[in-house]
Amino acid sequence: VRLMVTSAAYRQSSNLKPAVIEADPENRLLASQNPRRLEAEFVRDNALSAAGILNLDLGGPSVYPYQPEGYYESLQFPDRDYIANKDDRQYRRGVYMHWQRTFLHPMLANFDAPSREECTGLRTVSNTPQQALTLLNDPSFVEAARVLAETLISSSKNDSKRLDLAYQRCLARLPKDAERKSLMNLLKGQKTYYQENTEEAEKLLKVGNATRNPALSAPEHAAWT
Repeated sequence: VRLMVTSAAYRQSSNLKPAVIEADPENRLLASQNPRRLEAEFVRDNALSAAGILNLDLGGPSVYPYQPEGYYESLQFPDRDYIANKDDRQYRRGVYMHWQRTFLHPMLANFDAPSREECTGLRTVSNTPQQALTLLNDPSFVEAARVLAETLISSSKNDSKRLDLAYQRCLARLPKDAERKSLMNLLKGQKTYYQENTEEAEKLLKVGNATRNPALSAPEHAAWT
């Protein structure tokens, strides 16, 4: 495995090379990496890993991530309540998530995980507004964002260096000039907003079980989140 993943072929960028598109349109010569989407479980794992809170324990019973209140209301025989874990089990990998047949966890469903009612040899791949909304609003992703933000703020007093670390943690590269300019403008606007709306900042920073450093400025922490 190490030989394969450290090979030049495996480490190619997934950006198509204009010089070889015509000669090898299907990339059979592996001049570029074949782009692929992360599967549903790994979308969440990736966010938790970037934040530094992914729990890598192996084995054991299913765990219960955050889920919308009342999602199981229509389930009967027996009626049941879904109680999310409030300890480190909350951050275990997606493969250990509780799986209720026909009531798949909304985050998994939005990212095309199968319902497990029948064997699925190949998952569908879609691009939907629900996916973007899940990444913006699901407590798991909001919590991962604020934990990562705390790491960034603690790493340096320089916003540009913080942004570099964010890109390295999330994308394994540095930001391009246009990305840096755009995100610095966004950060500036977010800082102004949360300085004027401190209650909103405090509300955002309470999402999830993870504790936060109370010494951090809430508006700045919320802006980086």
